[in-house]
Amino acid sequence: MNIFLDILFVALVVYFIFAIRRSMKMSSASVALIEKYENDKDNPQLIEDIFAAINSDVLLSRIVKSHNATPKDISRLHAKLMKWGDFRKYNRYIPITSFFNVRTLEYLLEHKNDDAKSLTQKMMNHFHF
Repeated sequence: MNIFLDILFVALVVYFIFAIRRSMKMSSASVALIEKYENDKDNPQLIEDIFAAINSDVLLSRIVKSHNATPKDISRLHAKLMKWGDFRKYNRYIPITSFFNVRTLEYLLEHKNDDAKSLTQKMMNHFHF
């Protein structure tokens, strides 16, 4: 029984380490994009960079594939989030950070036809703005 618990403990520690590593990687990618495009928010390269970053992550790419999302979808959602959420709080910026979280990306792609205000409010509530 002790061997089983030891193996379970090691497995949980390994899972925790990989989950934290993935979270830190996505957070740093998000912050890098926020800083890079802080003064150039309408640059079309931003959408391509967001799409490339979320497709490089295992969990986020599954969501993108399950919703058949395209850069055009990301662009439309980004424009909606820019309308009501174009401000930064520390290292969070709703029009960018929202795409780097599993729950928020899932919500955005499921509700991509909703109005801009309700989408932005949902994202602001999630990120505690």
